[in-house]
Amino acid sequence: MAREYDVVILGGGTGGYVAAIRAAQLGLKTALVEKGKLGGTCLHKGCIPSKALLKSAEVFDMAKNQAAEFGVNTKDVSLDFSRVQARKDGIVKQLHAGVTALMKKGKIDVFDGLGRMLGPSIFSPMPGTISVEMNNGDENEMLILKNLIIATGSRPRTLPGLEIDENQVMSSDGALSMEALPKSIIIVGGGVIGIEWASMLNDFGVEVTVLEYADRIIPTEDDDISKEMKKLLTKKGITFVTSAKVLPETLVKKEGTVTISAEMNGETTAFTAEKMLVSVGRQANVEGIGLDNTEIEIINGYIKTRPTFQTKEHHIYAIGDVIGGLQLAHVASHEGIAAVEHIAGLKNEAIDYTKISRCIYSSPEASSVGITEKQAKEQGFDVKVGKFPFMAIGKALVNGNSDGFVKIIADKKTDDILGVHMIGAHVTDLISEAGLAMVLDATPWEVASTIHPHPSLSEVMGEAALAVDGKAIHM
Repeated sequence: MAREYDVVILGGGTGGYVAAIRAAQLGLKTALVEKGKLGGTCLHKGCIPSKALLKSAEVFDMAKNQAAEFGVNTKDVSLDFSRVQARKDGIVKQLHAGVTALMKKGKIDVFDGLGRMLGPSIFSPMPGTISVEMNNGDENEMLILKNLIIATGSRPRTLPGLEIDENQVMSSDGALSMEALPKSIIIVGGGVIGIEWASMLNDFGVEVTVLEYADRIIPTEDDDISKEMKKLLTKKGITFVTSAKVLPETLVKKEGTVTISAEMNGETTAFTAEKMLVSVGRQANVEGIGLDNTEIEIINGYIKTRPTFQTKEHHIYAIGDVIGGLQLAHVASHEGIAAVEHIAGLKNEAIDYTKISRCIYSSPEASSVGITEKQAKEQGFDVKVGKFPFMAIGKALVNGNSDGFVKIIADKKTDDILGVHMIGAHVTDLISEAGLAMVLDATPWEVASTIHPHPSLSEVMGEAALAVDGKAIHM
């Protein structure tokens, strides 16, 4: 059966379903095609389930190791991992129901199946008509469209030759479905996802070893954040091995153990644990969706787009992980909104990716917006830096989490803030103030002039802003 739409969105993840909602708001007849569940990776295999597990790990660690400091006696603390998983699944189920309700509210037609682009055909002289292979086995649906948005997302990447079996050697997808915790684990990759899993599993009582190819963990973050994260997580008992080239061909799986070797400084060392988690990034889902029936360009595995998110086929747009860049749910959402508004003829500025906040939900958390101190200097800025520790913030002491700091980097010439970098408890909730400051091209003086309530963790922003010019009050 053929149906006609103003906009069809291929992929119902965070970017796709938000784009669909915005299109419906603008009065465009909209359809969304999703082969799995609405909400995509973020809701079902990424952001939400992993954060639910992280919260359970935090509560367990506090009950076991910190409660006594608050005068709370917790004898015989134990972990029921089946209930941990049940709580996670319940949260995901509730949010999935919410997204489904939003589709109905917006009168968005949702097609449950695998969508593929067709070339020019009897349905349309332009490429992009979507043929939907329905999950329920019904006859294919043909969606004739004026505009298409590709939002097919990404999946976990692995190293060449390192096969994922989702049992002994897992991706993050498999790790989320573990029925029981291992006694020990090797995590290949010390980036954002690897560090979150390392922190979580350590808090659950698992012996964790992280092998990272770069010379430091979370290598895309500011050097000071990377050093502090390694120091604090090492203190908690996590083992880090940096400058480690993992050798996939050395993988040996036995009952109850997995062993792999890594090369460091010309020497090879073997590492053994009960399980292994491979966390070396994500790759775009560009296969099997009919791209070969179009003129759309693929560069390094990602769809090439203009700042308007148009591909080489101007009526076909692409957003989110499938185009590379910052592979974050909130980025995909705003790219989806921008693409839809361009389709609708609305004027909007190109997204400035340096003003988008990035978060790591480990314990401690880390967050940042803007450029690092090293990047600022490489770009020719004469910088001034303010740094303020949570140790000097009353609310942090009250909360029992006083590790970490906030670092603000500003341009000496213009006084504009170039970057803000945080590590400590709840910094993923604090970073939005810095994000707003970046959007408004604020100066440290303007941030410091905001009267932050006392006692609150937000006071650290005001103090760090004052510290840029050597005027911090409580330090």
